[in-house]
Amino acid sequence: MKSTIQWADFEKIEMRVGTIIKVIVFEKARNPAFQVWVDFGEIIGIKKTSAQITKRYTPESLLHQQIIGILNFPVKQIANFQSEFLLLGATPTKDDVVIIAPEAKVENGTLIG
Repeated sequence: MKSTIQWADFEKIEMRVGTIIKVIVFEKARNPAFQVWVDFGEIIGIKKTSAQITKRYTPESLLHQQIIGILNFPVKQIANFQSEFLLLGATPTKDDVVIIAPEAKVENGTLIG
């Protein structure tokens, strides 16, 4: 287990629901990955990320799926692409990711907390 954090540390994390609107294979990534664009609602808008989720998903299967993302990490440069948020997933093994998603459809931008 990881070390205990304070409630105030958790409150700093901005997790929100968004809907995947575009996915393409990330050809320049070192490990198999997709470039994913997500609509986080009217206030936040569209953000993009690189996600190593190719084992379970295809670009077509991801379209219109709601996901949960962490939005307040710094932008990360991956090859020629800027990743603007972290798509959350469970990792049963090192190269396998299962996307974490809301059980029912909610409005894009809905805060998790």
